[in-house]
Amino acid sequence: MEQQSSVIGSFLPLIMLFAIFYFLIIRPQQKAQKSHKAMLEDLAKGDKIITTGGLIAVIVKPEEDFIKIKLNDDTIVKLDRAYVSKKVDLGEDA
Repeated sequence: MEQQSSVIGSFLPLIMLFAIFYFLIIRPQQKAQKSHKAMLEDLAKGDKIITTGGLIAVIVKPEEDFIKIKLNDDTIVKLDRAYVSKKVDLGEDA
């Protein structure tokens, strides 16, 4: 019986370390990934976005894997959805 409590006592610090690691690192990262994925799925025509390269653009036509974006009055390009960093709210002026 004493040996069993010794084994549990030796694993207790590892279990606590994993719990701290999970709540401080893994869980917030999973929440951020879920919200980013939801944002990518909700992109619509007319939304203002910022790409991972720092370009500010307006969505012209959302497609399944790509989106067509308008960089200025003359330039329309195709962008992979994975390269959309964030959606700019209408209240922000970027």
